[in-house]
Amino acid sequence: MPPASDFLDSLRRALGARQSPKLPPLPLPGGRPLALVYRGPAARPAGYSEAVAALLASGPWDLDVRYTGPHEEIPLSAAALAHARVYAQPGGGTLSAAYRRLKRHADEIRDYVHGGGRYLGFCLGGYLAGATPGFALLPGDTDQYIATPGATVHHDRDTLVETAWRGLPRTLYFQDGPHFVLDRDADVTVLATYPNGTVAALVAPFGDGRVGVVGPHPEATDDWFLDEGLSVHHTHDLGLDLVGEVLK
Repeated sequence: MPPASDFLDSLRRALGARQSPKLPPLPLPGGRPLALVYRGPAARPAGYSEAVAALLASGPWDLDVRYTGPHEEIPLSAAALAHARVYAQPGGGTLSAAYRRLKRHADEIRDYVHGGGRYLGFCLGGYLAGATPGFALLPGDTDQYIATPGATVHHDRDTLVETAWRGLPRTLYFQDGPHFVLDRDADVTVLATYPNGTVAALVAPFGDGRVGVVGPHPEATDDWFLDEGLSVHHTHDLGLDLVGEVLK
């Protein structure tokens, strides 16, 4: 078996990663499970990727959380995903712009999840799990919650939204997040619904893998609420519930 340094060098070459002594090495086989969090132009720059990374690092799964993207040490690729226990797509800007940047990775992400990987999508990441456009990971599609009959939010600004999470009322940070339109008899675990009954969070199988998506932002930190003049709601436990359900 080649020494660890040879393995890391060959893996970096396979990934096309930039060498930098200031960045942590790629994980060795048999180490802590790797969680890759997208960070780049298809995600909102104001701490959204970092909030997802903090959520994943805080759970009981002992994940080795790293960023992936066009400007990260680990670029998003099939080779990188092959080493990951879970891939997380944070919130961001518009669906059309994000998908244009990520379209070339769609087959890689689908193959990764179908082969046993895990996908987590928060807000825009939830939209991207749909099909029009998106990675087509769901037994159905996505659409704007604010456009549904009986929606309690009617604008695309940062705000709060009420949900029933596992049947209990919870208030979450929200910014034009999706609801999830399911095929008849779809095999899903619905974690949360909006007040009009549409689906706000779910987990579903995809091939040998699992997909977890949420329209609001359970990963939101206190500063998100305070910066928008909103009352703070601690929903970290809901984010952990979603991740735990996906990692089963």
